Amino acid sequence: MQPHGPSRWWSAVLAALGGVLTWTAFPDIGWWFAAAPGIGLLFWAMRRDSARWNALLGLIWGVAFFLPLITWADEAVGLVPWIALSVAEAGFIALFGAAWSWARRGEAVWRTGWLQVLVFAVLWVAVEEARSAVPFGGFPWGRLAFSQADGPLLALARLGGAPLVSLLVAGAGVALALTWSAARGFALGAVLTRLGAVVAVMMVGLVVPMDTRAEDGTLRVAAVQGNVAQPGLDAFAQRREVLDNHLDGTAAVTEQVGAGGVDLILWPENGTDIDPQADPQVWADIDAAAQAAGAPILIGTVEYPADSDGRYNTALLWEPGVGPVDRYSKQHPAPFAEYIPIRELVRPFSSAVDLVTRDMLPGTEPGVLSLDSPRLERTVTVGDVICFEVAYDALVRESVTEGAEFLVVQTNNASFGWSAESTQQLAMSRFRAVESGRATVQVSTVGVSAVIAPNGAVAESTALFTADHLVASIPLRQSLTPATRLGPWPAWVVAGLAVVMTGAGMVGAARIRRDDRPEGAQ
Repeated sequence: MQPHGPSRWWSAVLAALGGVLTWTAFPDIGWWFAAAPGIGLLFWAMRRDSARWNALLGLIWGVAFFLPLITWADEAVGLVPWIALSVAEAGFIALFGAAWSWARRGEAVWRTGWLQVLVFAVLWVAVEEARSAVPFGGFPWGRLAFSQADGPLLALARLGGAPLVSLLVAGAGVALALTWSAARGFALGAVLTRLGAVVAVMMVGLVVPMDTRAEDGTLRVAAVQGNVAQPGLDAFAQRREVLDNHLDGTAAVTEQVGAGGVDLILWPENGTDIDPQADPQVWADIDAAAQAAGAPILIGTVEYPADSDGRYNTALLWEPGVGPVDRYSKQHPAPFAEYIPIRELVRPFSSAVDLVTRDMLPGTEPGVLSLDSPRLERTVTVGDVICFEVAYDALVRESVTEGAEFLVVQTNNASFGWSAESTQQLAMSRFRAVESGRATVQVSTVGVSAVIAPNGAVAESTALFTADHLVASIPLRQSLTPATRLGPWPAWVVAGLAVVMTGAGMVGAARIRRDDRPEGAQ
């Protein structure tokens, strides 16, 4: 039998500390290097054989991680939904704890340190993929990969996307825990080998080339952050005021660069909550702004189809003197925010559900728009994702494979107050820039808005709750990164391996007497 792990009480403390430490890796704190040790503490805590106990430890780690990570949910929808979402996501980490207990029961796993690294990391990524898909389309917030926007592993997003980066962070965490195990036994050779492996993994990203050059010209764009009168759910009570703020911001761009000084002006999600196609005055005001700027405007608005009780969260590409010439409607509306599933069941827990009077409908077309550029004498394909869609691998990848030459992330962060939601979203936008090899512009109603190079570097950004605008020349690129070419295959491979590893562990355990099962890791 292997040596016993920490006491049950101490294991629970380690799990909680691990969750909090991993949270510090994400914005606003942003200590990217804390993610691996946070995972290492969870690994060390889960040294007992009991699947039920390790599931409980996973739940403890998950609650300690998700509660501080998504405090913005409390800002937006209230205390009960915030806690409910945190506990629901923590439930996936509980599932991970049980799966790890089953998988490690195979003799080959618990006798081989580096196999533990692989199995633990694969199971972790498989659970990340699962919670990114279910229920109600999933919630990818808090994937380890999104904590690495300022770390050297970011470059590896070009090669294998979020699954690869999360895998390496989780693996590094296990290796650190095994290093501690070796240090306790004064095994100097093992300590140096394991530490060296962790450092090597972290540094490999430094040698991955990240080309940021334009491949087919540059586009001069402006991003308008109009701001709102006050943060919170009531931020858009004065819809006309918000529209006027973005019209004023557009006028400020025109004053700075002159008519025709930019090729495209970007407005955020909900730049106008009044559909210009249904309001002649709003149409006239937006068109006047576009004609004065001498440039098309990508407008975030809401459409109310006549044949439905729902609505669409839509981006309209507005050509001066013409009006909308292309559109994209958000494909993945946010459950319990933009539409309310099982409304009758959740109403007793939060009256905020009734603030959503018309459920948002999902769009059906990829996030690409065709921009006619007279200066470049060609059509430029603009990739667009709206708000939380930036967290979903498939939606961003679809835009790029459909021809997007740069990416726009239109977002409205007004409901989340002064929380870290906007900077967490910015970290995801930076990750997508590297993963896709595309310059990316995040444009928000209230901030943070930013211009991001294809290597993830932030060229310009704005502050929260200020009226501001950004003007930049961005490189247009058409080549595809390995991550984009691989598509969903890394996630599928991880899922398959997780099933095999868990099943093999359970079969192997059946051949070992319970008293001989491992209680620790070497």
